[in-house]
Amino acid sequence: MGKFSTLRDLLGLIKDAVALSKAAILSNPNALTLRLAVLRATTHSPPTPPDNHHLSALLLLGDSSRATASIIITALIDRLHCTGNCVVTLKCLLIIHNIIKRGPFILQDQLSIFPATGGYNYLKLSDFRDGATAATWALSQWVRFYGRYLETLLSTSRDMGYFLCSSSCTMVTENQEQRILSLLNVDLIKDVDSLIQLIEELCKVPDFILIEGNIIVKDIIRLLLNDYVSVVNEIALRLYELKERLSCLSFGDSVELLCALKRLEDCKESILSLYVMRKPAIELMWSLVQDLKEGIGKLHVCKNGEKLVSFDRRMKGSESARFVRESLQDW
Repeated sequence: MGKFSTLRDLLGLIKDAVALSKAAILSNPNALTLRLAVLRATTHSPPTPPDNHHLSALLLLGDSSRATASIIITALIDRLHCTGNCVVTLKCLLIIHNIIKRGPFILQDQLSIFPATGGYNYLKLSDFRDGATAATWALSQWVRFYGRYLETLLSTSRDMGYFLCSSSCTMVTENQEQRILSLLNVDLIKDVDSLIQLIEELCKVPDFILIEGNIIVKDIIRLLLNDYVSVVNEIALRLYELKERLSCLSFGDSVELLCALKRLEDCKESILSLYVMRKPAIELMWSLVQDLKEGIGKLHVCKNGEKLVSFDRRMKGSESARFVRESLQDW
């Protein structure tokens, strides 16, 4: 399923040549190299993930000035919006995902603020259809799913203040314990709620059967598996801290947390069957969900101030965060 009809491949090669020629003629000289780099990384053929050489070159070009990074992101989104070809679209989305995961900070920053108004569905792929063949029709489902997932990842990252699932955010990761300890209860619960949205999106992955063996989809799944573990880590850190703060939760906070936990549990069967792996972080997260549910169930409602009060606090916040950080080191 990685190959398409000969005519379609030929038309794709012609379109690539036309696009390169058009960019060479119409682009500003300062932007020409950048636009050509985007086009070379998102060709119609072959129907495979972006070439590693072209992808690395694009990321390296983005590690420059803000103006340069802005041109690359604009060219990439223009390419995404101007094509109806599922292969080109998926290559664009894979580049966006790679920018999030391992791109230079300045390129990530420009991606996070594009467009200036932000907003839901700014990748504009919810109605994408490539009906050229049965294969492209099936891949169109993956375009819609992947676009929606990346939009959720970007919006959640904005809410959190840093790029989730990124190897570039080492400073944030190193200071994660202190950051979580400094959050108010309501902000911790909001973080959990945002992170659960990503788990919910991961559960919406399309059927694998129709695209079995497709190389592009295999690369997408590889990235999603890595994201899944990263998101689980983020959730587990916050759930453990919330477990230690049960005595400090208001009635409203406890209700909000229970609703979030219910949504997470609703995903359990799907997520465990779709992303099959054994990691300490995953087991820890589901254990914490159960512990929190039971802990909230044992709380008593105080009529004065309508607060939920528990009679047991085992560890201080700093100890809890340290314990969970050590538990996740081997994921």
